[in-house]
Amino acid sequence: MVDAETCEWDYIIVGSGAGGGTLAARLVEAGMRVFLLEAGGDPRLAQGPRLPEDYDVPGFHAFACENPAMAWNFQVRHYADEARQARDPKYSTERQGVLYPRAAALGGCTAHNAMIFMRPHDSDWDQIATLTGDPSWRAPQMQRYAQQLENCHHRPIWRGLRRLGLDPTGHGWNGWLQTERPVPLEALGDPQMRGLVGQTARNFTRELPTPLRSALRWLRGKGDPNARPWGGGSFEGLCYTPLSTADGSRTGARERVLQAATRHPERLHIELHALATRVLLDGQGKACGVEFLKGERLYRAHAATSSIPGRRKQVRARREVILCGGAFNTPQLLMLSGIGPADALHSHGIPLQVDLPGVGRNLQDRYEVAVTHRMQRPWQMLSKARFARGDPQWQRWNELRAGMYATNGAALGLVRKSDPTLPEPDIFCMALPARFEGYAPGFAELIRQHADSLTWAVLKAHTLNRAGSVSLRSADPCDMPLVNFRYFEEGSDSTGGDLQSVVQAIRFVRGLTAPPQARGLIAEECLPGPGVQSDAALADYVRNTAWGHHASCSCPIGPAADGGVLNSRFAVHGTRGLRVVDASVFPRIPGFFIAAAVYMVGEKAADVLLQDAAQT
Repeated sequence: MVDAETCEWDYIIVGSGAGGGTLAARLVEAGMRVFLLEAGGDPRLAQGPRLPEDYDVPGFHAFACENPAMAWNFQVRHYADEARQARDPKYSTERQGVLYPRAAALGGCTAHNAMIFMRPHDSDWDQIATLTGDPSWRAPQMQRYAQQLENCHHRPIWRGLRRLGLDPTGHGWNGWLQTERPVPLEALGDPQMRGLVGQTARNFTRELPTPLRSALRWLRGKGDPNARPWGGGSFEGLCYTPLSTADGSRTGARERVLQAATRHPERLHIELHALATRVLLDGQGKACGVEFLKGERLYRAHAATSSIPGRRKQVRARREVILCGGAFNTPQLLMLSGIGPADALHSHGIPLQVDLPGVGRNLQDRYEVAVTHRMQRPWQMLSKARFARGDPQWQRWNELRAGMYATNGAALGLVRKSDPTLPEPDIFCMALPARFEGYAPGFAELIRQHADSLTWAVLKAHTLNRAGSVSLRSADPCDMPLVNFRYFEEGSDSTGGDLQSVVQAIRFVRGLTAPPQARGLIAEECLPGPGVQSDAALADYVRNTAWGHHASCSCPIGPAADGGVLNSRFAVHGTRGLRVVDASVFPRIPGFFIAAAVYMVGEKAADVLLQDAAQT
């Protein structure tokens, strides 16, 4: 048996999430030999409570985020100012941060996310093409990657008609990632939910400047946000949230990687419980390998860090090293390897390899806030729901892959512009039959305890703030980095447009729930609460409670002189044989939900690497 560490592999990939897992599988299928490092284990095989259900069951995704077998609990700041930060009820002075859940698992954060698969806007890709002068980033080329990876199962009529050459939807039908429509919650026998969805839909269409056009789009696309709208442009209106599920069970990067490993075991080696500590450079700026620590729960973000030190190992790459650790870990690993801002590296005693000031800068996220209500009565569809193996809903899911647990809980989505003059919609509002007010320890338990709650999650996309940062806490690779998103006034949004947009979106949601018909369903607004009415009071509520869960852009594509870290082919400036392929590559945060964009980037990166390999 060949020792994987003594072999020389074509490529070493660090991280098995939407970017790394997708890329690894494609390279292996093209005949390359790949060594894939993952700091966590297999979420379906790990020892611990609630596994594998927390991974498999879509309705358990909040519990997957807090499952100690795979949870990485980053602590981030929204503000540098302590007094300002302390107003957030989610902030812990003891931990000096707000919980930001990440997953240490095969599949990365696709092992615990809400499985929403929504493509970015065309303009998100066109902006990168304009910035770099690389036409391969233009929207038509990038949408080809979405079609390449998607196996759409939520438009059955068009799935049949496409065989006759009729397919205006833009979906992919033969890819590796199955997508499905979530179970319509109003169809689960709960009259209160049916009433809520119906009333919201009526109120929303009256809010639109052209209700007839919205209704026609709804009839054509049936609420599919990934379908091409008539006349071009981006989707606006009522929608469902397409899910990356297969027959009611989670599917994602993990399944893609394991499928490739089964078919090509001689070409793909998966090294689990392997924490990358630095990229090995040959003295000429070429990446030639990766050093890692072998052992479980070594990283201090882990819910229960091991006291046993890891074994230091190295693995060598014949062609390239690709970092796919995400917006926090990829810039940390670059800096630990001597690639980053010179002053910061010197302060930690790290020998400088490449002075690249943009590493860890430009960190971005969505802003998200909650408008929560107590309903007149508990949801019937949550009767006896304990979100655990054995309860009635779990039995229905286990036997039929149906019912409440076969979906992620999103009852309805609304896509709109905070300002009619904007080129793209920037507000996504999602109704959840649960109490969810952001990430704090035990947030999943609130969902179990409150069967009479409704949360409107308000998400602000295309944020203007680009002032967030990831910096080293120390030179110890087991330490978490320091993460500060610098929200609102501390950030780079000089106009205050982000804050105004979120305040306006809260007023919009209140308009949906205010009519007398809704009062027969909703007992009271809990947050922000009836006492919070003025723009100033709502702005303070947003400042104090907003959160995010789509960290990105910390190693952006762009010229080094302008703070960029990568060229348009994912290569790290000032190096050879070193690339980044994950959520950190975007110059500006794309779309509403980031998983689809990262999957697409993984597919594009595979083509780029294979093209370059063919020329050497």
